[in-house]
Amino acid sequence: MLSQKTIEIIKSTVPVLEVHGTAITKRFYQMMFAKHPELLNIFNHANQKQGRQQTALANAVYAAALYIDKLETILPVVKQIGHKHRSLGVKAEHYPIVGENLLAAIKDVLGDAATDEIIQAWAEAYGVIADAFIGVEHEMYEEAGGQPGGWVDFREFIVQRKVKESDVITSFYLVPADGQPISTYEPGQYVSVKVELPGEQYTHIRQYSLSDAPGNAYYRISVKREDAMQDKPAGKVSVYLSEEVKEGDSLRLSAPAGDFTLQQEDSRPVVLLSGGVGLTPMISMLNTLIKSGTDRPITFIHAAKNGNVHAMKQAVEELAAKHPQLSVHWCYTQPTEKDRLNGAFQKEGYIDLPWLQKVIDTKEASYYFCGPIPFMKTINGALLEWGVPAADIHYEFFGPAATLA
Repeated sequence: MLSQKTIEIIKSTVPVLEVHGTAITKRFYQMMFAKHPELLNIFNHANQKQGRQQTALANAVYAAALYIDKLETILPVVKQIGHKHRSLGVKAEHYPIVGENLLAAIKDVLGDAATDEIIQAWAEAYGVIADAFIGVEHEMYEEAGGQPGGWVDFREFIVQRKVKESDVITSFYLVPADGQPISTYEPGQYVSVKVELPGEQYTHIRQYSLSDAPGNAYYRISVKREDAMQDKPAGKVSVYLSEEVKEGDSLRLSAPAGDFTLQQEDSRPVVLLSGGVGLTPMISMLNTLIKSGTDRPITFIHAAKNGNVHAMKQAVEELAAKHPQLSVHWCYTQPTEKDRLNGAFQKEGYIDLPWLQKVIDTKEASYYFCGPIPFMKTINGALLEWGVPAADIHYEFFGPAATLA
């Protein structure tokens, strides 16, 4: 337990963190990687370069300071980050390294403003926060390794099938190299894939949503090839998987993780909305619902640039033809002439609230969405404007958590 004085000191730093939080976390990563370059085998280098990881950590530190006297308030965030840490292989022994460098970064950025009293208070607070993460993640490791077909850390899988789903998305059907069973998962969860790229010093880990219903003898991930765009370089891992990995090759996977999952006990209508490759967890949820035999009304809405990049369209339409409780709607921002001639979409442009109100039968439903951040901000804003309760809105960020405000 923290003393009242320590709590007061931590809370007094909240305004400072609001202003300097990202500068502190940016310096933190610089210092930590300089002293412990081996941790570059765990962290996503692209998210570091784009500043997403620094921003996400700054937001987490800010929230921890704000609720330091009520840490149970941020327990959902702790669990969400804990899933990612367990999937990446973050262990208890990493936390002292993080603490040492975080305190050093606070001192480095704030200078004389970071008094000995403030640094000592943050050292105590970090110890409490770290213990919370370590405890949560310990339980997650035990659960991952203890269930039938489960394992801890990374396990070798073979690419049994590789299927091109669109011009930019490819599915990989993965079976365990040891021929043993694999653990089940909740629709919406993801796995981490660890690869060693030719010519690269450090391993790279990426997290991909499982894109099929659980209960199969394989895991399926569907990967979008991230090509270079303006000042944004191509995605090293996605290009490697799409262009270099062949059927019969092996990949190392961590056990399924994640807290963005379908609430299957809910009997109300369900609305699944996706943009781009954000459809992968939605497909898992859709296939699970259909496989379960539920009669829940399902509305499946997907936004894509055009038909060339629209993955799994035929599979979803075939499900809709067989299951009257499922309605599907496509939104294309830049349809091709072929798309127009074939009537391949129902809306041109971007999804908006008036259109959603036309295609969704009832507001009283559970909503799940995933996609690029601008898409997610639009959907979240539209649902809230419509009056959908926040408790009925569920979403997942690809990569570090951001804000939809």
